[in-house]
Amino acid sequence: MIRQFEIRLKPFPRGFHLIDHLVLEALPPLPEAGLLHLHLQHTSAALTLNENADPTARADFRAFIDRLVPENLPYLTHTLEGPDDMPAHIKAAFFGASVSLPITQGRFNLGTWQGIYLCEFRDQGGSRRILATLIH
Repeated sequence: MIRQFEIRLKPFPRGFHLIDHLVLEALPPLPEAGLLHLHLQHTSAALTLNENADPTARADFRAFIDRLVPENLPYLTHTLEGPDDMPAHIKAAFFGASVSLPITQGRFNLGTWQGIYLCEFRDQGGSRRILATLIH
């Protein structure tokens, strides 16, 4: 069986945010076994799996990616929505818009230190939508 749900996230500040609990709250109870595919419906933010225990890892991700793709690069032409817009698109392309999570015994079957990140690359990104496809 395949079911789909829309998850609406409140606006987050620029940075990397654990959202496992928000995803779980928005879904019905998970099946005994299956797969959950999450697709972020935006081009200036991303989803990824990474370190879920130490918040300094998320701060380091932000510091690194902001340095890798800085704002106000003189050769960027897509600038009508502000200096953080085109860099946000480039950053989102590095991380991607989707993650797939295995479900085992009614829970996400992730590694010990893995969590779902919303990677918000805009200063004022607004609310975000995730299309969740549950396959079981």
